[in-house]
Amino acid sequence: MAVVRAHQERTGKHVMVAFNITDETDAMKRHADLVEREGGSCVMASLNWCGHSGIQTLRRHTGLALHGHRNGYGALSRHPLLGISFQAYQTLWRLAGVDHMHVHGLQGKFSQPDSEVIESARDCFTPLTDAADDRVMPAFSSGQWAGTVPATWAAIGSDDLLFMAGGGILAHPDGAEAGVTSIRQAWSAARAGTALPDAAKHAPELARALAFFGKP
Repeated sequence: MAVVRAHQERTGKHVMVAFNITDETDAMKRHADLVEREGGSCVMASLNWCGHSGIQTLRRHTGLALHGHRNGYGALSRHPLLGISFQAYQTLWRLAGVDHMHVHGLQGKFSQPDSEVIESARDCFTPLTDAADDRVMPAFSSGQWAGTVPATWAAIGSDDLLFMAGGGILAHPDGAEAGVTSIRQAWSAARAGTALPDAAKHAPELARALAFFGKP
């Protein structure tokens, strides 16, 4: 948080960090309080390991944004006879109080097909009731980089989402700042309807990402 505060003082922008506080219930409450005291705005919990009651308790305790990580979801969803669909899954966690829901990512590294990722994101955008705007923000992650931006934009038609690219940022050959820049350049190109190779002619960070990570 010292880094986040220094960045805010320098730029005026508050960066949201999802601090992982997955733990037993009392510890999660203490750590959420610590994040809030330090000026943070978000905490993350691993949904499948905390359980619905644990997440509900955390939600009632803190006003911070609650980032719901679904690690382990594949073990609960993939069997055709025993699995739970994301539509039912996300409904339960939204009722428990999360603000962000992981949906995997397009052209991602896990076994989930793109069609299911798209449907999952649209589930997050769909209100559960007409009485309130209770939509949650879908989090695209796992194998994401500048080259997966066009498919995401084409499928969702919105950038009101979280696009998380760990390797796509940190593994950029010119460093993390260039990795972030390459993704921003890709989103600008997607919004403008410009193919990434064409945009890369005037965006060196994007060009390096395309050359390093592969074809878009």
